[in-house]
Order: sequence, then C-alpha cells, then structure tokens
Amino acid sequence: MIKKILYLGLILCLYCIVCHNIYEKNISTSKKNLDSKTPSIINQKNVKEKEQENKIGSLKIEKLNLYEPLYEKDSVHNNVEENITILNNSIMPDKEDSIIFLAAHSGTGEIAYFKNLNKLKVGDTIQLEYNNTTYIYEVSNIWKENKDGYIHVSKNKVKQLILTTCSPTEDNKQLVVNCNLTS
Repeated sequence: MIKKILYLGLILCLYCIVCHNIYEKNISTSKKNLDSKTPSIINQKNVKEKEQENKIGSLKIEKLNLYEPLYEKDSVHNNVEENITILNNSIMPDKEDSIIFLAAHSGTGEIAYFKNLNKLKVGDTIQLEYNNTTYIYEVSNIWKENKDGYIHVSKNKVKQLILTTCSPTEDNKQLVVNCNLTS
C-alpha cells in the first residue's frame, strides 16, 4: 500500500513538473509574440483608417437589426467573404437610373449578414446611406430564382435597391428582394 502511495506521489510530482514547464514555456512564447506584435498594432490602426477611407455608406434594416458599412466597388473590402457587397453592375443612388445590387451570405456565422433576409415583407423599409445622404427604400417584391450568376430584374422608372442571398430553404435558388426608392 505504501509503495502504491509513493508511486502515485512520484507520478503526481512528475506531472506537476511537466505542467509547470509547459506553462512557463507558453508564458515565455506569449510574451515574445506580444512583443513581436507591438509594431503590427500601429499597422492595424493604419488598416482601420484605410477601411474608413473606402467606406462610402451603410445599409440599415431596422426590422432585421442590421447595420453594416458599404465599401467602394473597387475596394478590397467589397467582397462577400468580409462584408455586404455592392455588385459591379450597380448604378449608385445619386445617378439618374440608379439600381444598386447588394449581395451577402445567409446561413450562419459572422459574415452571414443576410441570414434573415427572408423575414422581410412587402412594405418594409430599408435605409441606404451613400455619400452622407440617406435614401429610404420600400420592399416592393420578393421572389426566388435559380442561381445562375444573374439576377433577373425589370428596371422600373424609380430608383431601385436589389438585395440578394442564397435561399434558406432551396440549395439551387437565390432569394431576391426588390425595393423602390420612396424618399
């Protein structure tokens, strides 16, 4: 019995020594990493400033508790893997025949900005801020169509905002929300 206690005590001591060494090594590595990252904090500040430079507005949908920035079409931040994306064929709201196409992921995760897009109804309002002007749109039509790389929309005489994402219920379909400018 005493031998078992001694063996158990020896194993426990060895375990504590190994854990202590691992802990000390992690602390030392963390401090080195922190010291090596100090210059990158300054770089992160520069990145944030550049992000603000490329920001041209925001999309706000109160019903969905959504408020996200929008970036210039040629910005590296204008991509669905990072933000709501302004598609290339968009004509911005300060132009005569404005039609803006916005796309984002649905589903789950931090970048699934349009995960609740299917909860919108005809008559709901959406705010688009662009170049310090707020445009108010009203949902006029919602439909699903095949994912074929295109959004089939009839251009109205009013300015339009088109929101699109993958259908939450059908794998080969995309959800399209057509909105018309009200003010």
